[in-house]
Amino acid sequence: MEKSKMRCMGLFLMVLLVLAAQEAEGRMCQSQSHGFQGACASDHNCALVCRNEGFSGGHCRGFRRRCFCTKLC
Repeated sequence: MEKSKMRCMGLFLMVLLVLAAQEAEGRMCQSQSHGFQGACASDHNCALVCRNEGFSGGHCRGFRRRCFCTKLC
């Protein structure tokens, strides 16, 4: 094969791998925490409360700084 064809094949395979990796990650679902009290100032504290609620993590979000829990859908 010519070098230009091999480069095109390599580029095509890399694009396929990137697309497959993104699809494998899945979607992240969010739900407002039921156990977190007060304004959310620390993503770490929010994530700890969310893990106790059965989620994989959490983060502070929005103007009112609420704790939202996350997990793979």
